[in-house]
Amino acid sequence: MSPAAVSKALHNDSRISEKTKKAVRQVAKNLNYQPNHLASALRSGKSKLVGVIVPRTNSNFFSSVIQNLEEVLNKEGYNIIITQSNESYKKECDNIDTLLYTQVDGIIASMANETVDLTYYEKIKSKGIPLILFDRGENDLNVDYIGIDDYNSSQLIVKHLVEQDCKRIAHIGGFKRTRIFNNRIKGYIDALKKHNLPLNDELLLECNLTIDSGREKMLELLSLEKRPDAVYVAGDYAALGALQVLNEENISIPDEIALVGFGNEPFSAMVTPSISSIEQHSKDIGKEAAFAFLKHAKKEVVKQSLTKKILDVELVIRESSNRKNQ
Repeated sequence: MSPAAVSKALHNDSRISEKTKKAVRQVAKNLNYQPNHLASALRSGKSKLVGVIVPRTNSNFFSSVIQNLEEVLNKEGYNIIITQSNESYKKECDNIDTLLYTQVDGIIASMANETVDLTYYEKIKSKGIPLILFDRGENDLNVDYIGIDDYNSSQLIVKHLVEQDCKRIAHIGGFKRTRIFNNRIKGYIDALKKHNLPLNDELLLECNLTIDSGREKMLELLSLEKRPDAVYVAGDYAALGALQVLNEENISIPDEIALVGFGNEPFSAMVTPSISSIEQHSKDIGKEAAFAFLKHAKKEVVKQSLTKKILDVELVIRESSNRKNQ
């Protein structure tokens, strides 16, 4: 048989008889034959693979985004390759190199906390590979972006805390070099001004938003001569660390210090007291990121029609900040 006929048989081509297909599959099985997808991608120019880069996979937000974008892409015949940066710029660059070597048809990414140099993301663009950023992304790259209104999220949180009679509101934020965290900080500062509350430098802290850093920054706030009466934390894991410290110090929540997190991780509803948090609509972000890639794959994108989608958020109020309904 010719190589072309064998290929048609393996791909279940209707022009090949069932008897021949069965014989070819049996020989392939006997020889432990595996298709070389890289070679196929080089030949066809399409690998039907999409690379995904996330800061970490142990977050419900990122795992939910992955699940939903995979669901959409699978229906269109694409598989995904998941990598995580662990918030490391170097690891992120290594991930990009690996995905490019694998001949992926596109990359959907959320940047690491450490990422400031955009050279590697420019490298993706220079190769003509569709790049879709979600949650964390930089405007300078001029690529598709799916995210939430981070500025307004802070406005909602501060407004809620003011309504609970909080007057000295602290913010444990992410690093302002990352656009989403910078927008949350700006929203926090402007909301304080809007409600005629003072801005104190000692109440605005930055960290990598892990449980440990949340604990560390909460202890720092408690050591102040004048403690805050509310703390807005830009990530639920850091909020959990802050909650642990408050419980260990026997500080009444929310009476003495109210607490609000960000991300609406499942554990935020399970701890005691439950943590108020921002719902980021990860399912929608995942699906919209997949749709944005498919527009490129189907050649439906011109330079002026890049997808820029900013989703509204919802503040889920729970015990940690709800003083008036106790």
